[in-house]
Amino acid sequence: MATSSDYVLTTTDAELARLGLQHRLWSESAFAAWERAGFGLGQTIVDVGCGPGYASIDLAQLVGAKGKVIAIDEAARFIEHLQKAAAALGLGNIDARVEDVRELKLDGADADGAYARWVLCFVDRPEDVVAGVVRGLRPGGRFVVQDYYHYEAVRLGPPAAILDTVISAVTEAWVGRGGDPEMGLRLPHMMVKHGLHIREIRPLVRIAHGGSPLWNWPLTFFRNFLPVLEEMNLLTRAQTAEFLDLLQDYSGRSDTFFVTPPMLEIVAEKA
Repeated sequence: MATSSDYVLTTTDAELARLGLQHRLWSESAFAAWERAGFGLGQTIVDVGCGPGYASIDLAQLVGAKGKVIAIDEAARFIEHLQKAAAALGLGNIDARVEDVRELKLDGADADGAYARWVLCFVDRPEDVVAGVVRGLRPGGRFVVQDYYHYEAVRLGPPAAILDTVISAVTEAWVGRGGDPEMGLRLPHMMVKHGLHIREIRPLVRIAHGGSPLWNWPLTFFRNFLPVLEEMNLLTRAQTAEFLDLLQDYSGRSDTFFVTPPMLEIVAEKA
């Protein structure tokens, strides 16, 4: 997440619910990346821009009682949500902090790993985030990032012109807050500049068929966010209605699909 004031997707109840669904739908990719990075029992892992902490909970269970998760987000509401969830599950190995990811205080953390998903694309100083993570990693520690590299490549089948209008509005709002929808293209260079070695880069793209569980990921995003774009005068009410009606129509058809915005998964290691 970006700072609570800059996070363009808001921190409402509806967004909390959407982020929970999002994590469930993408958790398989997260666990696979953690396994390839060697995250495991007894380790200290930093969840950078943890949001409400859905991944933090999974990481805490992955590292076990002798491990530790340092979960960081600027949004106090998200951190409070994580603290309550951890207490309900009896997890005492999560250090949840309200902190700006651009000014990480991880010196001497000696962390074995760090994870950031859809975080660096939202902050206006991503290189500061990378530098802060590197300071907190032990030699050999690994940083796993999953982030967009060409957000506007999202597609609907059959094609619909209103999608281009909506995606242009989304990216305009995003860039206007200092974000970068093509962050993944610049990230490996930033990592190497700050002392990391790139171990692997993998593409992540999925197809959501109309009405499938994954279809609910873009559907809930657009339902939550398009009214915000209306308030920003980036979409009209008619455009919002046209697009949401289209998605609803596509939900009940077997010939429809949504190509998710392409991401890169990067695993880097501190020398």
